[in-house]
Amino acid sequence: MQNDFLPITPAEMRERGWKQPDFVYVTGDAYVDHPSFGAAIITRLLESQGFKVVVLSQPDWHSVQDFQKFGRPKYAFLITAGNIDSMVAHYTAAKKLRHDDAYTAGGKHGKRPDRAVNVYTRLAKEAYPDCPVILGGLEASLRRFAHYDYWDDKVRRSVLCDSGADLLLYGMGERAVIEIANALNDGMDAQDITYIDGTVYKTREPDTSVPSIMLPAFPDMQKNPRVYAESFSVQYRNTDPFCAKRLIEPYGEHEFIVQNPPQKPLSQKEMDHVYDLPYCRTFHPSYKKLGGIPAIAEIE
Repeated sequence: MQNDFLPITPAEMRERGWKQPDFVYVTGDAYVDHPSFGAAIITRLLESQGFKVVVLSQPDWHSVQDFQKFGRPKYAFLITAGNIDSMVAHYTAAKKLRHDDAYTAGGKHGKRPDRAVNVYTRLAKEAYPDCPVILGGLEASLRRFAHYDYWDDKVRRSVLCDSGADLLLYGMGERAVIEIANALNDGMDAQDITYIDGTVYKTREPDTSVPSIMLPAFPDMQKNPRVYAESFSVQYRNTDPFCAKRLIEPYGEHEFIVQNPPQKPLSQKEMDHVYDLPYCRTFHPSYKKLGGIPAIAEIE
């Protein structure tokens, strides 16, 4: 591997001799290849395992065209809103529209949609209905279960239900994303990947033979704030990767969200490997004429 940026255009993909990417990594941020940015870590890790990864950065969400420009990925779309929740990126605590975005070239506002993971997933599924979509990053992690939404002032469903994605990685996903990629490479269907720590999935019938905690049902949480608070308390007490239980959240008679325990922490050797990958450690040169990416200033 060399310190070259990953392809962000079909022409750059073809320059590498690739006819089809293994993964299309979709992000609501501009492309910064620095390990302070989750997108860089995940894409470089996949590259280190021999997978072909292209980056679809801040796609136009008004049509499906950007999601088709690389062709159908061999394995999956990997989707994140970026380093920051899209609603926080757009609005202040007073629900006023912000005027800038530190993760966009020149600090320009408005390059990602509200609830970006939902919108991006819909477009990926419209482009290639049979292609798995795997969510990750802050926005997806915070919405993996039923959650109180400040902007709507109500309890919303898990982002897996609202987006239609197939699988979700929460927290630090370095080990989990490689396990998922290898499972897909071995021919597994995305809906059968139900055993990896640090993941959340949908199912019609949860496997009750595995030690689990059944959370309150979503309709009950909608009706009673105390029930919602009790559910959150159980979730909070099951965040330790060494003793956390598997959690199940019912949505209906045949609709459940299942969270596996968190990913175990990386060893020192694993972490050194992550940060020794061949990052360019700056933003993609195409952003230079647009004013660069403000968010990298504090890192520099």
